[in-house]
Amino acid sequence: MRRRYPRTFIATLLLVLICFPTKSEAIPLTPIHILIDVGHGGVDSGTSFGSLYEKDINLQVAKRLYQQLTDAGYSVALNREEDIALSDDNRWLNSRSRHLRDLAQRKNLAKEMVPQMMLSLHVNWSSDSGRRGPVILYQSNEQSYMLADLLQNSLNRLAGSKDKPVKGKTYYVLRHNYCPSVIVEMGFISNAADRQLLTDPKGQEKIAQAITDAVSEYVTLTGNLKMEVFAEESWWQKLVNGLVN
Repeated sequence: MRRRYPRTFIATLLLVLICFPTKSEAIPLTPIHILIDVGHGGVDSGTSFGSLYEKDINLQVAKRLYQQLTDAGYSVALNREEDIALSDDNRWLNSRSRHLRDLAQRKNLAKEMVPQMMLSLHVNWSSDSGRRGPVILYQSNEQSYMLADLLQNSLNRLAGSKDKPVKGKTYYVLRHNYCPSVIVEMGFISNAADRQLLTDPKGQEKIAQAITDAVSEYVTLTGNLKMEVFAEESWWQKLVNGLVN
């Protein structure tokens, strides 16, 4: 029987092949450096404001970020490049819950592709229209916290905000040790200033650039994109505090 592959998986493999040299070039294959997890999609619009949907903003910024990171020399992959629901292509979880199938697809694609970093892009919402700025959620390990702290500072400079990264204990896509991973809440769609930045093409380019700058700073500081499993953020926090104080 001929084996059928889901369209998202095929698209992901094509992206990988584009990033890698061919065997005929006699150059060793390099690993995926960064997997961009594009939040929501298809029937799952995420949060919204009028006719603006989170899923569309996530994809627009993700494509710009993909280009910027690729131009900077990283091997990058997107887990969706169009408006589709990843739950439709789930291969890992037999559940009646579309939401759980979507999360399983995102998490296990990371496991199968073995990236050295995963950036999950999202947009926030609050009943307080004055609430604004980026919020970065991280795993319980030093590398994820370090990456989150750099991303938070870089995006804070862009937004003029002062938030701190938050440990995302309950978030499914962060509950793994495949690679350092963070959820990047790029701003609040419920806030006028953030909404302008999130939806304007020039604003999206600035968001992508701020993320790219933080990733490059992380690589410069660590010398690689590896991680220590489930270490706490102790040494990085001490370093940051020492520099501040």
